[in-house]
Amino acid sequence: MTDTYDLVIIGGGPGGYNCAIRAGQLGLKVACVEKGETLGGTCLNVGCIPSKALLHASEAYENVNTTYGALGIKASGVSLDLDKMMASKVETVDGLTKGIAFLFKKNKVEHITGTGRITGAGKVEITPAKGKKTTLTTKNIVLATGSEVTPLPGVKIDEQRLVSSAGALSLPKVPKSMVVIGAGVIGLELGSVWRRLGADVSVVEYLPRILPGADGEVAKQAQRAFKRQGMGFHLGMKVTGVEKLKTKLKLSMEPAEGGDTQVLEADVVLVCIGRRPFTQGLGLEEAGVKTDPRGFIETNNWQTDAAGIWAIGDCTTGPMLAHKAEEEGTACAEAIAGKAAHVNYGVIPGVVYTAPEIAWVGRTEEELKEAGVAYKKGAFPFTANSRARANHETTGFVKVLADATSDEILGVHMMGANVSEMIGEAALAMEFRAASEDIARTCHAHPTLSEALRQAAMGVEGWTMQM
Repeated sequence: MTDTYDLVIIGGGPGGYNCAIRAGQLGLKVACVEKGETLGGTCLNVGCIPSKALLHASEAYENVNTTYGALGIKASGVSLDLDKMMASKVETVDGLTKGIAFLFKKNKVEHITGTGRITGAGKVEITPAKGKKTTLTTKNIVLATGSEVTPLPGVKIDEQRLVSSAGALSLPKVPKSMVVIGAGVIGLELGSVWRRLGADVSVVEYLPRILPGADGEVAKQAQRAFKRQGMGFHLGMKVTGVEKLKTKLKLSMEPAEGGDTQVLEADVVLVCIGRRPFTQGLGLEEAGVKTDPRGFIETNNWQTDAAGIWAIGDCTTGPMLAHKAEEEGTACAEAIAGKAAHVNYGVIPGVVYTAPEIAWVGRTEEELKEAGVAYKKGAFPFTANSRARANHETTGFVKVLADATSDEILGVHMMGANVSEMIGEAALAMEFRAASEDIARTCHAHPTLSEALRQAAMGVEGWTMQM
């Protein structure tokens, strides 16, 4: 290890490793401290990437058994090899973690395995899994420690039958029944994986709707789509406990507004009520780094109140998204290097990788109404999109919200096949403060799913025309 650094980063997830690579590209002497055996953090090892691998594989499995027949493809003898599916997931993760390690070497970033803790101004103590502690001296410290699963009081996760999102990615067999606690992004994604593979899945949510934070119209249509697929919902319900029996789990719940207790039985219960910042044991208080009542590190342009200490990603406020952390990591490195740095927090897309997919960027109708912003709306259904009809993927729609006076795009909301890939165009338009007419008058290839975005933009001024 080098004795003195320009920058030491604690945490090797999306925020941390992007910060490290960018700092290395800018000529800084960088070390990245990661307590896990591999780089990539929660996202790459037990989150975004393995879940997407299983979502893709499970969707392909379901399509062979259900939708391909309508396309004239007959299949027989199709069976699930869960071990092979899991092995494919592991192979994907392994390749990507090695890719980050390669980029570290390429950009002269030192990867240090161990737990990092601030012990003084410009001092980071490293505790390895084995061996002696060491201390690094640095001009700047970036905290990129991410988040962890929020526990549910009275429910002890064992990662066997009572599982978190991490355990749900490695179940040894398909459960006959699963109850998902939490109708947010993670719960719906993982619940859909196991439903496709054969589990009877029910979702319990404290709020009276699914996908809190998403556009209300999108959430309602998404719930209808998931119910048609066989997923059950118990909304406005508070979980009061989970009893472990020899062969079953008994989940007790009651209406959030009060009422009689109801019971659901399941082989597996998945707890997905959110995540909380991982900020314990970092020496923050001693270093003068402030946190809010929920444990998030307080920052101003990624700088904490303590000189030379910065924070990015899930351990700070804002959406807990890997791409938000990546943006902050890159910008933070550039700021440390003395360059102009900026993150447009109003143009960070959100995606739910279910089938149909759900994606959005900008503000929802509910947010605009609450803020008293006058807006116009254009919408277009995939049932009228040529490519969607040809692909037999007609569930969903695209909605564009624009300022009533200036026509600047304020929000775009989508539900349908491949909208995770389409939302980038909307984000780019909003980054350049485009008007809905700018998208409406941009030629899109025909036939493509992306034409639905153009038609929705046309609809803002009432001149939608395609079938």
